[in-house]
Order: sequence, then structure tokens, then C-alpha cells
Amino acid sequence: MAAFPSELEAYIAPDCNRLAFLQDYLLQRGVETSVVPVNGRKHLVVHFPKSAYNPTFKIKTVLTHYDRVPDSPGANDNSVCDLAIADFAVRLHDSSLRGGAHNVRIFFTDGEELGENGVTEQGAFGLAELFRKLGITKDDVYVFDSCGRGTVPVLAQAGLHAKVNSTFKKQFASLFERTQNLLRQVSPQSWMTLPVPYSDNAGFLACGIPAVAITFLPADEATAYARELIKDKNLEKVVMNSHDAESSALPYHFQYEEKMPKTWRLFHTQYDNLLSLTPESWDLLARMLDRLGEARFLA
Repeated sequence: MAAFPSELEAYIAPDCNRLAFLQDYLLQRGVETSVVPVNGRKHLVVHFPKSAYNPTFKIKTVLTHYDRVPDSPGANDNSVCDLAIADFAVRLHDSSLRGGAHNVRIFFTDGEELGENGVTEQGAFGLAELFRKLGITKDDVYVFDSCGRGTVPVLAQAGLHAKVNSTFKKQFASLFERTQNLLRQVSPQSWMTLPVPYSDNAGFLACGIPAVAITFLPADEATAYARELIKDKNLEKVVMNSHDAESSALPYHFQYEEKMPKTWRLFHTQYDNLLSLTPESWDLLARMLDRLGEARFLA
């Protein structure tokens, strides 16, 4: 556990006010934030100086949800990402003070777990609607979720085969390709694209804004899951919450649970704790975030 920050244990404590924790964590390191209330959800946005943005290049919006389900520590879902991205924000802030333009926007989102009740209930859906109203539709949106276990970066396939207009398809394909290139640079021998349960990317995709999601899996789990997808053509529909072939979602959960990665089966349970994490994930995630910060894509 040496690779994880000591603050992680306090952040996953049952009584932790996670929004206040993140605000204080960042402020102590010189980074200011503000709360963006949308539809009853409280999102936290990081403030960088104007010098951090160069209009020649695309804005890279990074999302990580700070909410968790009741009675679960939420160590992997999504505490590791939260603190890793908070530390990333500190590095970006320090760089911007030295005149560096990184073009990164960071939001810690609320209400991701509500997505189980439908995408419009998800906190990110309201945030994406706000983006549309403000005309912010050309950002590259990167969602980081559950990156505290394993060393295989997995790029979610959500949005890749969506039945949408040609403009969206072109924008999403371009973002997807750029993200694949990012993974190749950071983890050239061990990255995959697979069907992944929706995260905050769902809310943005539903609003017509291209967004990709990245998660981590242990190598053995990723390989076994890929095999199951080949053997069972219905498994992808299950993972993507598409129940066209059955009338009820409930049997899916039990019928297919053994075919899912163990990492995902720990979500929303007491076992999503510190012991479930793999320390090497922290360094991999930090390298990935830093590479994203360094990337420049023409606007």
C-alpha cells in the first residue's frame, strides 16, 4: 500500500464528507475549487489560471465521480481516481504558475452511482446538459473510473457503435483514436478496448457529447473476460445494460455474474476496500494523467 497516499484511508472512511475533503485537500496544496450545483447534485470544478489555456489546442475535460453507494468504502469505485486526479490537478496548477498551458479542465462529479436508475438520473447528465447550454460541445471528455486495481488500462467501447449522426460519429472516432494512442504510449504491451459498464460517459453520450471512459483491470481478469465475450455473444449486451434479449435485468445479474471480472463484482460491497487495491495501479494512473496533460490536439 506504500504507493497510495496516506489520505486514502480517511477518504474512504464511512463518515467522510467527500466533497469537503476534496476541497480541503486541494486548497491545502494551493488549488482553488468551486461547487457547481446542477439538478440537486454538487459537482466540484478545479480553477486554473487563464494562462493554462491556449485556444490553438482542444480543451481536455477530465471527469471522476466522488460519490459512492452507501455501506461501501468505495476504495476502487472511485476513491483512487479521485485522489490521483486531485494530485494531477496540483501538478497542473504548479505547471501553470510557471507559464505552462495544459488545456485541462477537471470536474469531480456527484451522482454517478444514480445512473443505475437511468442515465437521466446520473449527475453527469445534468452537467452535460449544462455544457450544451453553454456551447461547450467540442471538448475531449475523458472519464476515469475504478483505476485502483490492476495494470491493464481498458478503454470502454461505449459510443463506438452508436446509431447517431455523422458529425458525432466523426468526433467520437477521433477522440477514441487519440485515447488509444494515449494508452499505447503509457502501456504499450497491455491495454484493451472492451465493453465496460457505463460511468459518467453515459450522461455525456446521451447529450450528444463524445466522451470516453477508462478503467483498469488485473491482467488475468481482463484476459478471462475477453474470452467470455467471445464465447457468449449476449454478454456484451448485459454489460452495456442492454436487455433487448430478455424481459428482466435481474436474471442477467445472477446468470452472468461469474463471467464478469472479479473487480467489478466487488463494486458496491464492503469488499471494495484497501485490501482489494493494487499499489502499482497508482503509478500507472499518474503516468497516464501526466501524458494526457502533456498532449496537444489542434482545436
